[in-house]
Amino acid sequence: MTVAELDALAELAERLAAEAGVVIMKWYEADDPGMRSKADASPITEADLAAHGVIRRGLEAATPAIPVLSEEGRHAPAAERAGWQRFWLVDPLDGTKEFLARNGEFTVNIALIEAGQPLLGVVGVPARGEVHVGVVPTGRADTLHMNDGSRTVLSPRPCDDETPVIVVSRSHRGREQEAMMVMLRQRFPRLEERLAGSALKLVELAAGRADGYPRRGPCMEWDIAAGEAVLVAAGGELRAFGGARLRYNKADSLLNPDFWAVGDPEGALADALRSLQS
Repeated sequence: MTVAELDALAELAERLAAEAGVVIMKWYEADDPGMRSKADASPITEADLAAHGVIRRGLEAATPAIPVLSEEGRHAPAAERAGWQRFWLVDPLDGTKEFLARNGEFTVNIALIEAGQPLLGVVGVPARGEVHVGVVPTGRADTLHMNDGSRTVLSPRPCDDETPVIVVSRSHRGREQEAMMVMLRQRFPRLEERLAGSALKLVELAAGRADGYPRRGPCMEWDIAAGEAVLVAAGGELRAFGGARLRYNKADSLLNPDFWAVGDPEGALADALRSLQS
């Protein structure tokens, strides 16, 4: 795929994330977001479904030959997905709990996957009027500011080996996660934890506002792919514990393994996370 083709697809994903964000904010500001529960008891709102519709229709119209796998759409069986060399992976509203809590920490995630890896991704943050873009092969990573159309380059910071900042989930804190944090605090006594929702955690690393994001606990492929593209394009790293790259469109399960992400792959925090076994 040429640079021009990648940029055109990134522009498409960016536009659709922005359009979905407008729809989401209408429900965000409404008195009743139309919340109900899925079969797995996780929440879903009318905003999730409306954003899914905007993105699906836009992708299918512009790239009819590229399949779409969305959290809120039909999940094609593994036998069908096995033939997908390239596909769109979408979470139309990542962080529904944050949306319902009205804390602004929810995102729109759109990634283009090829051969199991993200080629590009966009993470829209509707409440902030931002869309973060990452194109991995070219190393393009920037933020579109919706209020004035300006852009800023995303750049991770060198990790402070004495006081690294780790972003952790507001909504998912299991025993394995807590045990890992205890070990990291032993290695870094002045470590700082900051709460953040959804794919914003990966954006915080790409933007140089935090240093690491270790994750023990379940999350789905569509939760991470777009954020990984943004982070890796900016110069960061995301790995499963044990060192392997995450693979997308797995046949057995669309759940991710436990993983860690850093803005500075050469820092002491990255070394510490690499030393933790799977």
